Amino acid sequence: MSLEDGDPVRQRGRQVNGEVSGIPRLRGVGDPSLQSTTAPGGSRTDVMAEGWESGPALDDGDVTPRGAPQQACKSEDALMTELSELVQKVVKSSSWWERHGVDISILACSFLLLPAGFLCLRSTQAIPFLVGVLTLGVVHHTLTVKGSHLASHNALTESKSWGKVWAIFFIELCSAFTVEQATYNHVKIHHGYTNIIGLGDSSTWKLPFLNRYVYMFIAPLAVPILTPLVALDLLRSVEWKAAFRTLCCMFLGFYCHYWLLLHVSGFQSPWSALLCMLLTRSLLAHPYIHVNIFQHIGLPMFTADRKPKRIHLMSLGVLNLPRNALLDWSFGHSLISCHVEHHLFPSLSDNMCLKIKPVVSQYLKQKKLPYNEDTYSSRLWLFLQRYEELMVHAPPITELVGIQ
Repeated sequence: MSLEDGDPVRQRGRQVNGEVSGIPRLRGVGDPSLQSTTAPGGSRTDVMAEGWESGPALDDGDVTPRGAPQQACKSEDALMTELSELVQKVVKSSSWWERHGVDISILACSFLLLPAGFLCLRSTQAIPFLVGVLTLGVVHHTLTVKGSHLASHNALTESKSWGKVWAIFFIELCSAFTVEQATYNHVKIHHGYTNIIGLGDSSTWKLPFLNRYVYMFIAPLAVPILTPLVALDLLRSVEWKAAFRTLCCMFLGFYCHYWLLLHVSGFQSPWSALLCMLLTRSLLAHPYIHVNIFQHIGLPMFTADRKPKRIHLMSLGVLNLPRNALLDWSFGHSLISCHVEHHLFPSLSDNMCLKIKPVVSQYLKQKKLPYNEDTYSSRLWLFLQRYEELMVHAPPITELVGIQ
């Protein structure tokens, strides 16, 4: 699950140093002090509510560039409003199947594949056994990444009550994370302040004490172990009822997986079952880590008091990767080829993000706004070449020079 924590806002005072990823530096959009609200643990920090239907998020605090006429600010607001209207027409003309049914069917198919995966592991032959590992690995990531991501945005259903149920199921039972912290850190912080230094800048994905090859190719194998450990640490920041519920769901999820490996797949020892759990849960951990850093880090970064309007922030700071059958199924379009669309309209399902993609891309290009796209291999090579700059040192702050 693409869930990113937010750090406290860092003090500004560093010098702007150079362009990022070849994107021209811009200057001049300021933002007054942001309103604060209470985090799940009671700590105070800035958040931005989701929900594009009621109006563009993040725009309330933005102010006009210095010396620019007030009309310029209104025209920037009008861009997001106009795009929202175009997207809303597509959504209203779409059926329930397009809005929710396609993604629910993918998750349902994944559940139906579970028995076949566990039974394949009973085989003493290499090929059926590997098929079982691959099946369970893909199913695990479909439920924990795609399912949890959609549930965190309440994109699986239009009912808030059912949305809460699905969030607990996918995030806590399947992914071993707490709903409150996952939703707060990902939806409120990362989406509310995408590429804002100290908030939604993806800094929690950085491990500067690791070298590039360990981080990119070895460390992802530890994701299944680190995820519940981080979740347990975050439980100190939630109410005791939520913490108890999360612990019960985490234990139930792990125990069911372990029990099925012993009694259905026929593993003879606890250690072999645990090793198989680690293998299947880390099967797609490498692209999981890569996708989370490829699509934001290396793009323009801003400070909370000097950031562009929402439509500019998302077009500058978010990148789409090409379509990929395996990752589209396991992670969802909104995390792969429609990440720009997802950040502009986060409450839409994966299938709807794919449907509005031509509308969004055409509109941004027509208005001469960035629409970042790159290949997986290109981003991988970029991070291997510039690992120290992108993942170890503090990111350079983009200076806004005037947005047309």
